[in-house]
Amino acid sequence: MVHRSFQKIKCFSVFSNYVILIPIIEEARMNPIKRKKNIFVIGCGRWGTFIAWYLDHIGHKVSLYGRKSSANMNQLMTYRCNDYLRLTDSIKLTTDISGIMLSDIVIVSVGSQALRGLMTQLKELGVKDKTFVLCMKGIEIETKKRLSEVASELLDKSNRIAVWLGPGHVQEFYRGVPNCMVIDSLSPETKDELVEIFSSELIRFYYGNDLIGNEIGGAAKNVIGIAAGLLEGRDLSSLKGALMSRGTREIGRLITAMGGNEQTVYGLCHLGDYEATLFSPHSHNLAYGKSIALGTPYNKLAEGYYTVEALCRMGDESDVDLPICRAVHNIIYKNMDPMEEMKTLFERSLKDEFWT
Repeated sequence: MVHRSFQKIKCFSVFSNYVILIPIIEEARMNPIKRKKNIFVIGCGRWGTFIAWYLDHIGHKVSLYGRKSSANMNQLMTYRCNDYLRLTDSIKLTTDISGIMLSDIVIVSVGSQALRGLMTQLKELGVKDKTFVLCMKGIEIETKKRLSEVASELLDKSNRIAVWLGPGHVQEFYRGVPNCMVIDSLSPETKDELVEIFSSELIRFYYGNDLIGNEIGGAAKNVIGIAAGLLEGRDLSSLKGALMSRGTREIGRLITAMGGNEQTVYGLCHLGDYEATLFSPHSHNLAYGKSIALGTPYNKLAEGYYTVEALCRMGDESDVDLPICRAVHNIIYKNMDPMEEMKTLFERSLKDEFWT
């Protein structure tokens, strides 16, 4: 058991690394907010906490919710910081989910496989007339549904649903490094409003126009990230270029089969997120893949672990060839040797590069 005083020292030592960058971060306020919103963020992991910090810094009124049993939430409520950032006093921390009723916008940042349970809970609360923004990437394994489909199935029809996808790591954003992201929704009005009120000089948002492609692409990039980690772990990083090229082709085929636009795979949801997922030391999926190749333990959430199971099921049902996903699945679910799986990929029948 870690003594509280040590936790506090650790927390502040991490925060101190960023103190000199606060003037840069304050510039994230730059664009005057046109319409201040009451925003309720569900999820106190590194991404949910960052989103709460970001939306507060550009002028919205933010509440951050976490379960009473959450170690992350307990640390935030005690010290108002975690290993990545410090929260201002203007952000309300709460373990009472009923506070959602006072919000205009609900941000959801939880594990993809926990979304159905959360949506069921909110349905029972009678949540209506909110804009839900899913800031998470994954596919529900059992149903093979995209996360917006899960939310739409369970929430009251008066609620609007959008997704927030794209590259960027908390550590980079917090030290003032800007990036581009995308917001998509079946409702053009919802999409337009969110892009307008969420954009700043720290994050430039684009309007998505393919919800199917953006969600599948955003989820699938984590699987490609695991594959990149497997290559790194076996000292084969020079193959990442081929992985990126073939990975986009593979996922593009699946997007098309599911009714989306294949070109979306080359946007911010997938290819645009490769640097952050296939190369960054902050990438959980990269680190997880590398740990498998090296035979070392890894105890952080790597969403690609769940997504690859869902993608392989989707590929089977839609008769889409997903060789990279299948290889990753065989390695992490069937304990197949990474080098043997790579050999299998290289021994596949020869074909044109852009076969369909």
